[in-house]
Amino acid sequence: MATSTASATDCNETCDVLIYGTGLVESVVAAALAWQGTNVLHIDSNPYYGGAWAALNLDELKAWTDRVNSASNNTPFLDAYLYISRNLDPRKYAIDLSPHILFTRSDLLSLLIKSRVSRYLEFKPLGSFHTFEQDSFEKVPGTKEDIFTSQTLTLLTKRSLMRFMKFVIDWEQNTTVWQEYKDEPISKFLEEKFGLDVPQIVELVHSIGLLPTPKTSTEVALAKIKRYLTSMQVYGNFPAMYSMYGTGGELAQGFCRSAAVAGAVYRLGSKLVGFDETTGVAELESGEKIKVAEKIISSETVATQDEEVTRMVAVVEKDCKEWFAEGESAAIVVFPVDTLDGNQAAVQVLVMGSGSGQCPSGQAIWYLSIQESGELGRKFLYVALEKLEEAILRESTQDFEFAVNEEEIAYLPNGLPVISSVRLGESLRNFTPKESLKYLLKLTYSQKSTVSPIEPPADSKLIYSAAPCFSLAFEDIVDQAKGLYELVTGTTDDFFDVDFEDEDDDATVSAAAQDTEAREFSDDKDEDVGGHQYDFEEVAGEMTI
Repeated sequence: MATSTASATDCNETCDVLIYGTGLVESVVAAALAWQGTNVLHIDSNPYYGGAWAALNLDELKAWTDRVNSASNNTPFLDAYLYISRNLDPRKYAIDLSPHILFTRSDLLSLLIKSRVSRYLEFKPLGSFHTFEQDSFEKVPGTKEDIFTSQTLTLLTKRSLMRFMKFVIDWEQNTTVWQEYKDEPISKFLEEKFGLDVPQIVELVHSIGLLPTPKTSTEVALAKIKRYLTSMQVYGNFPAMYSMYGTGGELAQGFCRSAAVAGAVYRLGSKLVGFDETTGVAELESGEKIKVAEKIISSETVATQDEEVTRMVAVVEKDCKEWFAEGESAAIVVFPVDTLDGNQAAVQVLVMGSGSGQCPSGQAIWYLSIQESGELGRKFLYVALEKLEEAILRESTQDFEFAVNEEEIAYLPNGLPVISSVRLGESLRNFTPKESLKYLLKLTYSQKSTVSPIEPPADSKLIYSAAPCFSLAFEDIVDQAKGLYELVTGTTDDFFDVDFEDEDDDATVSAAAQDTEAREFSDDKDEDVGGHQYDFEEVAGEMTI
């Protein structure tokens, strides 16, 4: 950002805090400040909300691609390659630049409810997590019932899994079990302390923990695994949710709407080109000058770290309902380490159906990512794409038939028959479908992680925020927002400390989220807690639990 030499007398208007960029973290801070009476001016150089978190229609995506590949690119993205089939309606697609899911037990969801931003959003459940094993996708057993009815697990393995699941619920208190493995790979801990085999370790690490590698430290991995398990049965038989029409971008827009209600002023298409630390005057590309009394928070990239994630987006002419749980429109598919010709990091795939509001009926969007850079990262994504194509064509075919013996059928406690997944998987792998898959859009690009000054100089008015994290789940959003809020106000004691009217409306929401961590694994009964059905209003619906 250039240094401005404008004087305070030349200013068109004044504000307490100027926030540049409408990404998720910046939008949370804007709302928190606005509700405490701060005069906030929130601007963005883009004609849309969300910044690096945005979900774009196809016209916006074309313009974004040109910007990323231009010499003036100041985004965390680079090397974008886009193919779009003809005759697509640009307005019927919302392509997520940084797709994320929201676990039901998270501080971000608690903040969405507390701030009442959830009223502006529509959430859908996500309960299907799959692991790529032996050329097929195996659904992750995330509950006791899944484990007990599994035909691929031995009795000893089932007992070991249950023992670990009970342990991980309160792992922080059981330091004697894991302390010596604190900095050791989680795979070593699971094998030596709980006797788990490689397939179960892979599912716990990659599909439940959503970790890129089994080399992740035990302390970090246990927290991620617990996140999944304690999120089950909070609001239903699923651990995660996502917002309609885009993930992080929709949440950002919700917080912006809240900030606007509290008095913040918004301007899209306004580029910040300079700031004078001495006079506190910010200059926009239009020539306007803003007197900033307190701070500027900017999302413009400051520095890049070595980490890089390679992303791919594919829109396919197939609804992919075979991968979704009943009544759902999304799923997670994970390709573990060493399943794609030598990949040393997992490939994570978020599959979104038309029920997500991101594409028309009969289509689906595949979001693939790997924490690997350049050509090598793209190579693994294309291999994964091929595996996805083969799998969905096999599983969606209408021509598939095979014989089954009585001994290959198991029965659930409710009497429902279940066909052996091993037998079914072998038959599917040996089946060659006749049809081909049509791709309507393909996009590949890379994303750098950015770092911002943790503690800028005390006399500096300019603060930088960080780009979206690489994780598939929202992480550290609230902590980052509180950090920026504290740099502005000097405290976090009044962060969203607001008495909203009609607070009792959200009482059942808060109660439902309280202390449900151990309900699934703390007793020996095999009964699962019953789920709920939800009705949501389309844009401004209130979440009813």
